[in-house]
Amino acid sequence: MPRLIRNGAIVEDHGPEVLDLEQWLESTERSSRAVVLEPGESLASLLAHIDEIPMVLVNFPTFMDGRGFSYARELRERGYKGEIRAVGHFLRDQLTYLSRCGFNAFEFDDESELEEALPSLADFSEAYQASVDRPQPLFRRRAK
Repeated sequence: MPRLIRNGAIVEDHGPEVLDLEQWLESTERSSRAVVLEPGESLASLLAHIDEIPMVLVNFPTFMDGRGFSYARELRERGYKGEIRAVGHFLRDQLTYLSRCGFNAFEFDDESELEEALPSLADFSEAYQASVDRPQPLFRRRAK
């Protein structure tokens, strides 16, 4: 069984069947299938079904492609509560930023990286900017 990082722990993957966006939209059993988003795909058609999606996988074809960060942020801001999983080519150094945008699961190509990557979720103890995980910027949080 493949392993990944989910909600801050290394776990075995028992995820649902994964379809690409077009297949998922055409499916009659959406609530039991996950959808994978590729860079450049529009979220508009997916947002109409946000309550039917058990899991969204966001593919990073290269670690320099930042569109996946925006997908996660928009999904969370629109109320998506399910799992958002980063897959593909992302770096362990990006885990903090990915989680701040709304990702809560990380599937590495090489599972041997999981143990070393897990502490990267806590690389930074504080953030100045507002984000999905902390909507108030630091100066607002300190003013209380």
